[in-house]
Amino acid sequence: MDGVHDMGGRQGFGVIRYAPNASVFHAEWERRANALYGLAVRHGIFNMDEYRHAIERMSPYHYMSASYYERTLTSLATLLVEKGVTSQEELEKLAKGEFPLAGPSAAGRSNLPERQQFKPGDRVRVRNEFFAGHIRMPAYIRGKQGIVVRETPAYPLPDAHAHGIQAEDERTYDVVFRTEDLWPNASDSAQVHVGVFQSYLQKED
Repeated sequence: MDGVHDMGGRQGFGVIRYAPNASVFHAEWERRANALYGLAVRHGIFNMDEYRHAIERMSPYHYMSASYYERTLTSLATLLVEKGVTSQEELEKLAKGEFPLAGPSAAGRSNLPERQQFKPGDRVRVRNEFFAGHIRMPAYIRGKQGIVVRETPAYPLPDAHAHGIQAEDERTYDVVFRTEDLWPNASDSAQVHVGVFQSYLQKED
């Protein structure tokens, strides 16, 4: 889905700030949120694609103002409410106030009916499509041309896996893109490798 979460390659955010050797957790609640999320996945309450999609569904203001583990907590709480494990009322009672959740999900989709197979050296183009459900196609490669480097293992298709839809696991391809093609007149000359699902690609003559 198109959303504020998909910020790869966007301009205007300035220099990336980071702290060398920073702590993984800065407060005990972060450690607990991370542990609860891992426990829920391990027990099959939800999967990683559902988790990612719940973060994508956060309102732009909430997403941009939240820390990494606040997003984890929002996704966890949203999915637990949607799965009937708890309720928003129970969460707000424990929080003694408002407990914002992510918005509703859009419909998912299964594999592309006619998928092409590729081999190293094939020139491919990422499909220029817009989808409201979960998708693991960064916006900056949409419609762009690249070259297949190698085939990588098959994984559950995120477009279906995040929505409980039946689908075959798909091959993914390591595709290399030129920065000049991704961001014309706006980047140094380099190569960007992206793992791309088979349904997202079409062969380029």
